[in-house]
Amino acid sequence: MMPMNMTPKNNAIRNIFTFDLDGQIQLNLFAANGNVDECVSFKANKTEVHFFFCLQSESLFRFSPKYAKTLESNKSFLLYEPTRDVPIAISADQDCRLIHISTTIDHLHELFVSDAPEMAFLTKDNKERKYYDERSIPANLHAPLQQLFSNRLSAQAQRLFVKGKLYEILACYFSNDSMADSESCPFLKDEDSVKRVKKAKTILIEEFTNPPSLFELARQVGLNEFKLKTGFKEVYGNTVFGFVLDYKLETARGMLDSQQYKINEIAFHMGYSNPSHFISAFKKKYGITPKQYTKQNT
Repeated sequence: MMPMNMTPKNNAIRNIFTFDLDGQIQLNLFAANGNVDECVSFKANKTEVHFFFCLQSESLFRFSPKYAKTLESNKSFLLYEPTRDVPIAISADQDCRLIHISTTIDHLHELFVSDAPEMAFLTKDNKERKYYDERSIPANLHAPLQQLFSNRLSAQAQRLFVKGKLYEILACYFSNDSMADSESCPFLKDEDSVKRVKKAKTILIEEFTNPPSLFELARQVGLNEFKLKTGFKEVYGNTVFGFVLDYKLETARGMLDSQQYKINEIAFHMGYSNPSHFISAFKKKYGITPKQYTKQNT
């Protein structure tokens, strides 16, 4: 957290979906709601762990008149404060998409009991220690997070769908990525190389509509092309431009779900000079065209 010296955001944020999983895990989906001075406010209970995932634009968290935190696009934030309840007020930039998941520390221990000895945050010895963690959203979390916004099912099927996604998200979040970063790829045991690969992913997300060439990306992060390609595949389970394509199409699908954009507009926004190329890529990934997808979800 940092002293609140930034200009407050003046876009409201609203809760567009709430889900309670047997009183053990709660989910809230938030979206920006115009240019009015409103925000979402609640207290983070001292027995709870709170996860926030910002998928689009950015949001501002106010913890007191003096302290606030900005959560940027494609970043996540974990909050656990066992000594006191924490008041939180959230406002957002236009077009923001924010996911909030909360559960108790005891329930997390139940879910990950066999892994707890390997995961410092989940050991019961650390139960009384406060914990704050901000990180980039990893590649394997983008799809399930985006799908929470795009799902359209019957009430009974939706409950099963959301339940599965919540467990998938928690599993991916706690999938000891520090080990995955280094164990399977020898040169990545060098912490500096890991940071450079992660920096490459950040650049790709920031410039996904017009990503740099592999040569230029390698130059920007200070790795040779072979190390970048090999390391990226080992860390994120995808090729550099396979990751860009997946991210681009998931973003496009979210725009289709909003029903605010025409297909041609989305294609150009995603960096396609020819909408037919976007349509072909979308169909190859999802099995239906963007038009068919829109009709299916209306």
